[in-house]
Amino acid sequence: MRGASIVMRSLFEPRAIAVIGASGNPEKIGHRIVENIVRSGYGGGVFPINPRGGEILGLKAYADLSDVEGEIDVAVIAIPAGRVLSAVEACGAAGVKHLVVITSGFSEVGDLETERRIVRAAREHGMRLLGPNIFGIYSAASSLDATFGPGGITPGPVAIITQSGALGIAMIGKTATESVGLSALVSVGNKADVDEADLLEYLASDERTRAILMYVEGVKDGERLQGTLAEVTRNKPVVVIKSGRSKRGSMAAASHTGSLAGTDEVFDSVMRQAGVLRAESIQEAFSWVRYLASTPLPPGDEAVIVTNGGGIGVMATDACEKHGVLLYDDQAVLADAFSGVMPDFGSSKNPVDLTGQATAEDYARSLDAVLAEDRMHAAIALYCETALFDTGRFADLLRDVYARYRDRKPIVFSLFGGERIDAVIRDLRGEGIPVFGDVYEAVSALGALYRVRRRIREAPEEAEPSGLPIDEIREIFRTARDDGRAFLLAPEAAQVAAHLGLDMPRSIVAHNLDEAVEAAGEIGYPVVMKIVSKDIVHKSDAGGVALDLENEEEIVDAYQAILRSCRARAPDAVIEGVEVVEMVRSGVETIVGARQDPSFGPVVMFGLGGIYVEVMKDVSFRAAPIGRSAARAMISDLRSYPLLLGVRGESRKDIDAIAAVVSKLSHLIDRCREIADIEVNPLIVYDRGEGTRAVDMRILIKQPKGGERT
Repeated sequence: MRGASIVMRSLFEPRAIAVIGASGNPEKIGHRIVENIVRSGYGGGVFPINPRGGEILGLKAYADLSDVEGEIDVAVIAIPAGRVLSAVEACGAAGVKHLVVITSGFSEVGDLETERRIVRAAREHGMRLLGPNIFGIYSAASSLDATFGPGGITPGPVAIITQSGALGIAMIGKTATESVGLSALVSVGNKADVDEADLLEYLASDERTRAILMYVEGVKDGERLQGTLAEVTRNKPVVVIKSGRSKRGSMAAASHTGSLAGTDEVFDSVMRQAGVLRAESIQEAFSWVRYLASTPLPPGDEAVIVTNGGGIGVMATDACEKHGVLLYDDQAVLADAFSGVMPDFGSSKNPVDLTGQATAEDYARSLDAVLAEDRMHAAIALYCETALFDTGRFADLLRDVYARYRDRKPIVFSLFGGERIDAVIRDLRGEGIPVFGDVYEAVSALGALYRVRRRIREAPEEAEPSGLPIDEIREIFRTARDDGRAFLLAPEAAQVAAHLGLDMPRSIVAHNLDEAVEAAGEIGYPVVMKIVSKDIVHKSDAGGVALDLENEEEIVDAYQAILRSCRARAPDAVIEGVEVVEMVRSGVETIVGARQDPSFGPVVMFGLGGIYVEVMKDVSFRAAPIGRSAARAMISDLRSYPLLLGVRGESRKDIDAIAAVVSKLSHLIDRCREIADIEVNPLIVYDRGEGTRAVDMRILIKQPKGGERT
């Protein structure tokens, strides 16, 4: 990561910058970019490039880039799309290091080929390209505003990376109203070359940046992004807003940016795996990053609520449970800490209720008690406006309390009332004090801080060797591909399962009715029968499966019915036989799968079977590979997880055995990229210590180039 951050440093800290397409016309983007560079106080060389030459905003304009003497680190390109390629080649000849391509009209409108050509030209000259289709870049490290936004960006500790140009420009105004100072603001647009991972590698080492906000529409190299984020979040918080949750939203994102938006379930799971905080809205994202960038990590897990209203205290308690904030509950310590300030009819239980008669001094003394008590690690201060309270003095109180807390413990304030309270909130937020008008917003910010603390303290999972005989498994895939198939037959899948150490039911392939009867007798009743044909992938749909066969008569009937049904529904299929399979004893049905995700590469999936998959879609994902501890965490993500822990007197299920299977499949999909999709369904789970059984395994492999999928 360090090497990449050094490469990106000259983008954020350039010694000289050229603006190709600079204009003297205030209505042109090229004029606004030069104007923002000059007004931002950038101290390096600024070279406007315009064929007419002359002077722009007091700077000499050059007719051609080759006329500029000295090295140029960054060239901002704001000219029509048809002229961009020649400008890129001119920049390469001049030794430019970075291109910031403002121009639109490339992959986002369907012209992917021209975009690829400008990237190839840049790479041939060793240049990195930001964009195209962006509004520019701001960097506090060099006091550089090379955007066509409104200007006047306030320096601060938050970095923003945005895929949307229009939204990014609007964020400039939002940072002002939210009192968020920026260390960087970067538009990535089509991400033809430089992407979020490249920028994160620089921001991770930037001392000015204390929190990072990303707006993402689509992910291209998700495997690299996930790995980069996993490293960054161990030192700095990253908050992401992702559009395209719905099917229509996902389609809109793809057409808008020229990149594919992956399924939201995969994105959400992979972001949590990487330690990223996903916000539901821009407002929530700004609340989080502002708080995270200015607040110390809590020294422990437990917070105290101080309030003058019982109802709002209960709401805060609910919010704490929702957002993962634990409340301190040692009643003896609480009673002792607040005895001097608590009225007789108040409550020292957490929430600490000072009652509606509380004064500003009561609040100050109560919060001082939290600050002084080492066993209380954060404070949630709530206030409901009352006729007995001096709201004007309360604002000064909060300033004083926050000044004492800000470097020692986290605190959030939530005030509820009328116009005077709203005015106090606006004033204090403008001063950077974490004051909220809604208790859930306040606790949400504190909850985000606790999630950051847990991530930073979390020990990285140790890499586990896969222990898989990859060469032998690949030979099975090679045989299938040589046969022109994009899937494995049941006996081949069973071989893979054996290499994985999965316990599958015993099976025998019968080529006629007599062999089927003999196989059933050898295996032992009850049995299952399945059609064996490379031309029939979905056996059940073709009537090629019969379950729970108890005797020879049922074998005869089922054998004939399977052949009759499959020949009727797939008359051209070559039928190789019927597989007779041991019927396994019942347990909890689960499903384990893995596939090559178009955005994130190899991913693994787990869910409970039956209605939990088909109806409730209760599944979880992780980027592969993962070890067993990460697999256990993945299993616990399910809403239906309590069923595995044992309910209504049932025993706990063998979760460790499930985790072993999940981990093995994750290593397989990572090591064997020729696998398109692999699914163990159902994986029957038994009581703790009794293991699992893989009833069926389906494996799809990538079709060789030039071949047709059967």
